[in-house]
Amino acid sequence: MSLPLDGLSAIVTGAGRGLGRAEALELARLGAAVVVNDYGQPGRDGSGEASAAPAEQVAQEIRAAGGRAVAHLGDVSGHEQARALVELAVETYGQLDILVNNAGILRDRMIFSMTEDEWDSVIRVHLKGHFNTTHFAAAHWRSRSKAAGGPVYGRIVNTSSEAFLAGSAGQPNYAAAKGGIVGLTTSTALALAKYGVTANVICPRARTRMTEDVFAGFEEPQDGRLDALAPEHVSPLVGYLASPAAARVNGQLLVVHGGMVAIVERPKVAAKFDAAKETFSYDELDELISPYYADRPPNETFAAAEVLGLKRG
Repeated sequence: MSLPLDGLSAIVTGAGRGLGRAEALELARLGAAVVVNDYGQPGRDGSGEASAAPAEQVAQEIRAAGGRAVAHLGDVSGHEQARALVELAVETYGQLDILVNNAGILRDRMIFSMTEDEWDSVIRVHLKGHFNTTHFAAAHWRSRSKAAGGPVYGRIVNTSSEAFLAGSAGQPNYAAAKGGIVGLTTSTALALAKYGVTANVICPRARTRMTEDVFAGFEEPQDGRLDALAPEHVSPLVGYLASPAAARVNGQLLVVHGGMVAIVERPKVAAKFDAAKETFSYDELDELISPYYADRPPNETFAAAEVLGLKRG
């Protein structure tokens, strides 16, 4: 019996641990040949010596289960290393069909304490890393489409975060990078649709090395049930978005966790005010807008627990 991703090849970045690992294993289970990318640094802040061990271990898991996989040690925030990653997939499997961007680091700090390097490093790995791999994958698909004289098969699944949706006080760099990834994805979806390529973005919620502090107060089940925050709740959606079944899903943002998928609509206008004359005056804006916020709490925001729908165990 054929599998949904039979004959297709995939790259998964940041696939040595956590979400990326679960996604690489799921794509392989569905039949894809996988390039497992991970820079292999032990610190979640991007510190420590790079190591091929995490990527190679996941690739070995896939091969042991009867699948095809190769490991790639490379920092996707480096433009030429991202090029080499895409070239490895093409050279190994003949072409690239699926790109899953997941690599990232954390350097948390309040906005008034954050250093320039803490800002730049997170933006570089998350946002530039997504751009780098997408750039070379898109060029590959465009070239193939021109040679074929029509659309080809291509799927991009990018990784954002609910930190972009709800805000995260101690993560201005991370929240900004994740918001940028949404913009990158929707732009890419529009640009590549004519070549047969889709691009979608997920906001996953999972217990990983990156989120160990966030979910420290949420207990894991002790009765043998799968943890609601297990990465294995996220990976099936990535497999679906990478498949032919998702051909009509493009430019979408989806939140996924614990047996739930939510499709997020683009922002809607909450209120609209028109100037009485050609342009607004200060007094007119004060009369129109201030009452709208008068009955709302100061600095109204969504509480993180309310947005995430979580209760502490």
